[in-house]
Amino acid sequence: MKKYSKSDILKMAKEEGVAYVRLQFTDILGTIKAVEISATQLEDALDNKIMFDGSSIEGFVRIKEADMYLRPDINTWLILDFEDNKYGKVARLICDVYTSYGKPFPGDPRYILKRQVKKLNDMGFAHFDVGFEPEFFLIKLDEKGEPLMEPADKASYFDLAPIDGAEYVRRDIALELERLGFVIQTVHHEVAPGQEEINFRFADVLEACDNVQTFKQVVKFVARKHGYLATFMPKPFAGVNGSGMHTNCSIADEDNANIFYDENDPMKLSLLCRKWIAGIIKHSRSLAALMNPTVNSYKRLIPGYEAPCYVCWSDANRSAMIRIPATRGKGTRTEIRAVDGTANPYLALAAILAAGLDGIANSTEETLVPPVYDNIFALTREQREAQGILNLPENLKDAIKELKADPLMYEVLGDHTFHKYVEAKEIEWDKYRCLVTPWELDTYITK
Repeated sequence: MKKYSKSDILKMAKEEGVAYVRLQFTDILGTIKAVEISATQLEDALDNKIMFDGSSIEGFVRIKEADMYLRPDINTWLILDFEDNKYGKVARLICDVYTSYGKPFPGDPRYILKRQVKKLNDMGFAHFDVGFEPEFFLIKLDEKGEPLMEPADKASYFDLAPIDGAEYVRRDIALELERLGFVIQTVHHEVAPGQEEINFRFADVLEACDNVQTFKQVVKFVARKHGYLATFMPKPFAGVNGSGMHTNCSIADEDNANIFYDENDPMKLSLLCRKWIAGIIKHSRSLAALMNPTVNSYKRLIPGYEAPCYVCWSDANRSAMIRIPATRGKGTRTEIRAVDGTANPYLALAAILAAGLDGIANSTEETLVPPVYDNIFALTREQREAQGILNLPENLKDAIKELKADPLMYEVLGDHTFHKYVEAKEIEWDKYRCLVTPWELDTYITK
């Protein structure tokens, strides 16, 4: 992350011809929000003087507590060159949300993540690095700009043009991201028709979450310019693989050494790494409500489509919820495969970090979880249970029930966000539960 001062930003805005600034923040459901200002107000914004009505934002505050302030994180200054504006360039600053009393707002997802990072530091660790692998679908649009619910192509894993009909869209997205400072690592077509994956370099957790929010904006913007809808919906099409957002995690100590690596261990994994894994497995069923926060998320987490359904880990088994990629040394990491692109990254990573730290602090060698090398999808329920392998929740209702039963998740989210989040998700489930679907009509209408 670049380090800027207030004077740096004011100078760059003037030299680059910035006319418009977007002050961004994220609500509890992961939706990016913004207060937009003219560049003439940029100095006021940098002095934390920009106010907005928090009562209008999902999960924020009541009307009598409405006034809230945006405090820009000046190191997130970014000029959005991909946006067209005939009056001048557009820039953005990602902000922390504060109350009118000058205190961090407890419902700000970024603040919730920062609290867990402080806990990490208090335990003697320097930083928590995260690398996301977001997948998404490109869907055709009609002449009115509405989705046709047809994938952009009929290609599959690693296919190229002409089979891969949207290769140029994926390439343009990657190039725009590079112009914004992303270090792009791999770009390729995924398994399902119209499904894409673009991977970028890991970063410290807060920057990584900021980056994935920016990534989503760029993907959607460039896709729309090419006449496609980009969606991070986990399962827009039945019968094919869904989209996940595999989340790679590692922790470094004050000497910048990866604490997950141990050259003397047969698997080259440290005891701390195994304790971290034990913590995530312990809380996995309650984590699901944050890693997989929509009704549709659970249409992805079913056998047969390369998505994890069961709570276990392995260094050689892609059916496991947690996988250890082959790289060792500084690259040793845990890949959490259950996360999908509808997750609020700040809340999901705050919860994952808290679960892992709970494992580090409280697991013993006797409570460590052994790796699984069997193809879990081929095991019967009795065989899985005999090995202590639990299912992930099968729907949003069960996931919320698990969330409500986990005191650690309450502590992570805090009273305000915990209750607001549960309320929003219970409403979402009720709306879905009351819906009559086309499948029901096709199956039952003549019976």
